[in-house]
Amino acid sequence: MPDLSYSSQPGAAPARGRNLSLIAFLVVIAAGIAYVGTHLASDLSPVRETSAMPWLLLGIALLIALGFEFVNGFHDTANAVATVIYTHSLTPNLAVVWSGAWNFLGVLTSTGAVAFGILQLLPVELILQVGNSAGFAMVFALLIAAIIWNLGTWYFGLPSSSSHTLIGSIIGVGLMNQMLHGASGTSGVDWSQALGVGKSLLFSPVVGFIAAGLLLLVLKALVRIPALYAEPKGKEPPPFWIRALLILTCTGVSFAHGSNDGQKGMGLIMLILIGTVPTAYALNRAVTPAETQTFVAVAQQAAQTLGGYTNGVAAPANPRAEVERFVSSRQLTPQTVPALQALTTQVGNAVAGYGSIADVPQASVDNVRNDMYVTSEAIRLMQKSNQPAFSPDAEKAISNFRTQIDHATKFIPTWVKVAVAIALGLGTMVGWKRIVVTVGEKIGKQHLSYGQGGCAELVAMATIGAADVYGLPVSTTHVLSSGVAGTMAANGSGLQWSTVRSLVLAWVLTLPASILLAAGLYWLFRHLF
Repeated sequence: MPDLSYSSQPGAAPARGRNLSLIAFLVVIAAGIAYVGTHLASDLSPVRETSAMPWLLLGIALLIALGFEFVNGFHDTANAVATVIYTHSLTPNLAVVWSGAWNFLGVLTSTGAVAFGILQLLPVELILQVGNSAGFAMVFALLIAAIIWNLGTWYFGLPSSSSHTLIGSIIGVGLMNQMLHGASGTSGVDWSQALGVGKSLLFSPVVGFIAAGLLLLVLKALVRIPALYAEPKGKEPPPFWIRALLILTCTGVSFAHGSNDGQKGMGLIMLILIGTVPTAYALNRAVTPAETQTFVAVAQQAAQTLGGYTNGVAAPANPRAEVERFVSSRQLTPQTVPALQALTTQVGNAVAGYGSIADVPQASVDNVRNDMYVTSEAIRLMQKSNQPAFSPDAEKAISNFRTQIDHATKFIPTWVKVAVAIALGLGTMVGWKRIVVTVGEKIGKQHLSYGQGGCAELVAMATIGAADVYGLPVSTTHVLSSGVAGTMAANGSGLQWSTVRSLVLAWVLTLPASILLAAGLYWLFRHLF
């Protein structure tokens, strides 16, 4: 087994260079913290609260959310540095700093699609009332459950999935929320959305296994250099070109991990901010007056378009209640489209009356934001089910309105991205060793070779990057571990079935365990609050 405890090795960067890299990284972190603090204070300066409780809840919730990302960093990102550390391409200290920096950049350049895709799994009534006791019980339960499971699997050196864990926690909260309200226990979860997320988590390891194995076979057929397929020897680093290749794939996996996994924390932090200080974060204050005029015009066009699908049925007295019912149940009634038309008109008139989204008064922010949110969700569900069947022109008009709503409500301030990037980057710098040994030595019967590590990481980088483009959460852990297993199978190295069974068991148990943990914590917090 290679010695992973060294502080220097032949061919490694000098100690002074490593120290300078660490210092530079810490300076960037310090600058990031200052940036976050300054912009958070600026955003909150207009907010006037008569009680200290909202600030206390905000502080606790933000710490727990960032704590989840910190745990995510040292749990998941250990997979990104596993090959470069195990093959002695980089020293552990330099590898985790390097990976942390690229995770940081991945978070900053992320789109936010994954963040809001995961939030669609949550019960709509909890999202609309995230500022009350049930909303905080939800946020605390799902985050704490995810942290507990991640820490447990990390302690035993099992590369389980933080994405899998968080989604299980969200499902657990949704189920318990419905059980507490006397329902069947299933209507509180968007099962169609959960199925889509589940497919991405289920098939990505299969893709990793097959693609990494095939890539290794192609590489061995085209590149006949024995050194590429050798396992590390003692503390000796690989040849320079192999080191460069492994560092490149480590960089790609770290960047992709930040751009995908970092978004999960962003979405939850936005929920927390909307719930505690809606004045500052419920609506996107960066929307310009010109964009507001476009919003109003598009809302009017969408309302006229929806009017052609009401079949002459009058809107109910409380249109939002009917639209909320549709979003919760997914059951279309004759009053649903008329209610959506009335709510669309109501949203457009409200924004037009205030003159600008940025000028919506504090007392009305929550109501306007919730009107917009349920309108967007109703449009999404109608388009997804193709009920009613809109014409191409109607589809375009309604989609344009949903895009305008999402721009006004689904936004992530830059300081939130920086805060998550700091937590993820710092987490990367600790806790890597247990996972490195598992990936390098305990998946296959032979130790990981340079070529196998490169193939597994290249496939992981491409898979995670593609998932980010389509707004799907995938597990860095599952894709990379299965990729290593695929290269072992393709190489004829054999698999250590005891480890594979443990990995599969952790993978199989993650959903039910996190569902039970989150459901139990949600029940407890509802009673405590």
